[in-house]
Amino acid sequence: MKKLRYITVIILLVNVLQAQQLPQYTQYMLNEMAINPAVAGKDNFADVRSNNRYQWTGITDAPRTYMLTLHSPLKNRHMGLGTHIYTDIVGPTRRVGISLAYAYHIKIAQKTFISLGISAGIQQWGIDGHKLHLHDSGDENLLTQYQTKMVPDFGAGIYVHNDKWYVGFSAPQLYQSPIKLYEGGDNKGTLVTHFLLNGAYKFTINDDFKVEPSFLAKYASPAPIKVDVGARVIYQEQVWLGAGYRHNDAFTALIGFMYKNYLMIGYSYDFTTTNLKKYSTGTHELMLGLRFSKQQTKHWPDDELAK
Repeated sequence: MKKLRYITVIILLVNVLQAQQLPQYTQYMLNEMAINPAVAGKDNFADVRSNNRYQWTGITDAPRTYMLTLHSPLKNRHMGLGTHIYTDIVGPTRRVGISLAYAYHIKIAQKTFISLGISAGIQQWGIDGHKLHLHDSGDENLLTQYQTKMVPDFGAGIYVHNDKWYVGFSAPQLYQSPIKLYEGGDNKGTLVTHFLLNGAYKFTINDDFKVEPSFLAKYASPAPIKVDVGARVIYQEQVWLGAGYRHNDAFTALIGFMYKNYLMIGYSYDFTTTNLKKYSTGTHELMLGLRFSKQQTKHWPDDELAK
């Protein structure tokens, strides 16, 4: 049992003691579907986005996150559906998940809506025994196993928005499913409910330039609140540059481009401020997005429409 307890310590350190189980994204303002199910179908087009994050480059087995979201309004636009698929790898642990989201949108003022959303899905947690080193001898067969556990996952959110601003609140992992990877071990790990609050406001400077400050606050007991703040300068709704700060973690920079209102490309870089900066050259994140609707076709050349 000592061996199992040693493995349990590793799992608890990653999943419980640090509490913040959800992966973080520097470009959170460009893919809200990843953090709030109430966003599903908020626009008049179908939207597909992918974030690929490589954290703490230079450190072996550092976190890597791959994520894909898709959401679209239904025909009457009062409702929307979406999905969130992701893989999050941290050291010997791997988490794969898929969730489906439903949102209902209510108009409360001129061009202002409030959206209510729920999500349901599953997560698969795994640990690679090949990357473990036992403190005591015995049970070496654990080192050749890849242990997995499937758990249910539920979430909810609320989102208020118009053309200039938005604010959202969501609670992923509402049900604290137990994560018991090794039968017979002293496993106390569970999914931890998170509380996320985010928002932004877009200021018009002139016909060409807009400035959009944004924030994201995250809380999961017993970890302290984590806050991201930043701003983008946007030129003609096509090109943007931005910078931000994640409290006690990193300074961030981002750049992006929207092509003909349907193809989005974004890149961000994190300058680590913790002691890890001695060993890491920073964090890279690439975001790709596509929009699909009849409205987008007016931006396409006639020869493209004929194909």
